[in-house]
Amino acid sequence: MAPSSACSRRGSLRLAALLALCVCSRPVQPLAAPLAAPPRLPRVCSRTGQPLASPPRLPRARAHCCAGEAAPSLASRAAEAAGAVYRFSRPHTIRGTLLACFTGVGRALVETPVEWALVPTMLPRAGLGVLALLLGNLFIVGINQIYDVDIDLVNKPFLPIAAGRISPRAAWALVVGSGLAGLAVVKTCFNPLIFYLYLFGTLIGGLYSVPPFQLKRFPLAAGITIAVCRGFLLNFGVYYATREALGLGWLWSAPVAFLARFMTIFASVIAVTKDLPDVEGDRKGGIQTFASRYGTKKVAVAASAALMLNYVGAIATACLAAPGTFKRWFMVSGHAAAAVWLAISTIKLKADSAKSIKQYYKQIWNLFYFEYMMYPFI
Repeated sequence: MAPSSACSRRGSLRLAALLALCVCSRPVQPLAAPLAAPPRLPRVCSRTGQPLASPPRLPRARAHCCAGEAAPSLASRAAEAAGAVYRFSRPHTIRGTLLACFTGVGRALVETPVEWALVPTMLPRAGLGVLALLLGNLFIVGINQIYDVDIDLVNKPFLPIAAGRISPRAAWALVVGSGLAGLAVVKTCFNPLIFYLYLFGTLIGGLYSVPPFQLKRFPLAAGITIAVCRGFLLNFGVYYATREALGLGWLWSAPVAFLARFMTIFASVIAVTKDLPDVEGDRKGGIQTFASRYGTKKVAVAASAALMLNYVGAIATACLAAPGTFKRWFMVSGHAAAAVWLAISTIKLKADSAKSIKQYYKQIWNLFYFEYMMYPFI
């Protein structure tokens, strides 16, 4: 090939390449922002060559609060522990104790209106008295749960020890601590008579559950124990502790005597009916109760009959007492209404239904509360 022809061909190829480059190329745009960081390569295991899972990256907005996440956890655990202690104290008994406290104080103040000016000065002492009663209540119901845990696994698996929400060691700490603290408060703040009444109530309340005595095994002894604690000791104790705090001495009070008598019988009924929902567990635990021996229906009817006679006695007391002893119209109408309430609850009871039995027992406690609510006004 001629040299001139070869040179001409090379020139044509160069010209064509230059034209193609000019057509296909684009002008370079300036960067509007700094270049982003290069993407991270996945982490790889040096031995297997498999990619390693990376921990999830938290959003930037949550980074500042991660250190504070322990606080809600501690708060929730504290709330759960407080709830377990509250259930350990058996709230329905706490309500009865508080009502006895407040209405007993109210009764004492109603009978001594001239002393109302002393109320602000006695409030701290009254508060300590209420605290002592709540501590005594916690001691009695707590020690019962400790020794009844095997039975409660059948009858009341929701209770804190049976449910595993309170350990036996923690339960013992609560029981011993509340018992000693209650005795210390009463010993420090009240006279010897009130202290010995409190000590006696705490003692027999403990013997109700503690082997080898375990008075709850004997229906009559169990009934007497509960009747003495909730009927006589609690009501007389609160009333006369209030009078002592006001600087007043012993005074016979017909309403207080009536309530002590009425509530002693009522507490005996509670001592019997409390076993109605627990027949199965009591039989497995070898605990003899009226309910496990005679059956739920017979015991419930007998308990209602005894309580009905108690209401009839209350109405008769109001009608036969000397004028001015009681507020007759209030006492008669209130106890008549309670008697109707009891009759309806008994009629609704279905002995073969655990739910119905529990509802009946709940109404017995509601009537118990209702009596205390009437107490200051009779």
